[in-house]
Amino acid sequence: MKVKLYGTRGSLPAPLRNQDYKNKVIEILNEVINNPITSKDDIEAFYESLPEHLKYTGGGDTTCVLVKSSKDKVYTLDLGTGSRKLGYDLMATPLGKGKGTLEVFITHTHWDHIQGLPFFAPVFIPGNVVNFYSPIVDLEERLVYQQEKRFFPMPFYGTASKKNINILNKGDVLTFEDGVTVQFQPLKHPGGSYAYKFTEGDKIFVFATDAEYTGNDIDAIRAQTSFFGGADVLVLDCQYTLDESFTKFDWGHTSYTMGVNCATIWGVKKLVMTHHEPAYDDKKLYQIWNDAVQHKKHLGGSDLEIIFAREGLEIEI
Repeated sequence: MKVKLYGTRGSLPAPLRNQDYKNKVIEILNEVINNPITSKDDIEAFYESLPEHLKYTGGGDTTCVLVKSSKDKVYTLDLGTGSRKLGYDLMATPLGKGKGTLEVFITHTHWDHIQGLPFFAPVFIPGNVVNFYSPIVDLEERLVYQQEKRFFPMPFYGTASKKNINILNKGDVLTFEDGVTVQFQPLKHPGGSYAYKFTEGDKIFVFATDAEYTGNDIDAIRAQTSFFGGADVLVLDCQYTLDESFTKFDWGHTSYTMGVNCATIWGVKKLVMTHHEPAYDDKKLYQIWNDAVQHKKHLGGSDLEIIFAREGLEIEI
């Protein structure tokens, strides 16, 4: 399987502001003064030497993830604003010719997880089939409501693709023609949310955004090892610092410390920290990632790899 992140922000989009861009440029120029570039041949090496927050941006788009199986079948998790770019990329596949089928899994319908749907190009192409999946029993009503004429000029069923709504029931295990199986797990979040587990052969990918785990949930965390345990890659909500999480109980998100604790308890191989706080700039976000790495070291004995989720990041499992 291959996983690609198209949206990593939580709550609402947070595009790079002019002042943020200026700050990055000034920091980079200061790096040039300290490490002068004498030829064009040095540029690439200089770039690679930069601190992470200057090399990359976490991105501004809200949640959207692409999963591609070894047989090139594509699945999508959530349709936040990151789905606009994903849709453009998928236009280079059979979906761009009206000959594609796409499986879309919805974790929940808070706006930052569905607001890109009206701008998702494949749904406008006649001949395409888009299959939506979620345990949310009124999913269809919610998606239709978002595109009422009061809010958007094109209604949900006004776009040319064929759409199928599939409501999942407790214990369901979906098996697709490429051999991939998908299971789901409820998460603690206001209004509810769901994690999804993709299994292909002996490879496991779990996506669990919008989940709140605190120190009071240790027993519940251990009990969920049967779902999360041994995942090759876990993309998990790690929106808050530890201090911030104490002031935001029941907001539905997890601190980076608890995210690392969860991944360690579950025996996860790679933890990808996502659903970044929109108020934080890249420098703050990468500091949180570094703090998470240090926290893992303090726990000791874990081979867990901690990865910072950024738009465009691709992970092969």
